[in-house]
Amino acid sequence: MFGIDDPSIYWGYALAVLSLIACVWYGVRNWNRGQETDASEMEKDLAWEDRDELLKEKM
Repeated sequence: MFGIDDPSIYWGYALAVLSLIACVWYGVRNWNRGQETDASEMEKDLAWEDRDELLKEKM
């Protein structure tokens, strides 16, 4: 079939297609994940920025 004599070539193509499907599914599932920020995380970022500005002033 299709001029391919070795059946392991079909396994390679099948795994490539399955990997493609898995990657698309993972991307769709996690499309907007990781953009939510907690209040504590925002406070840490602000404290870090304040400390960074103080260090820049000292230089």
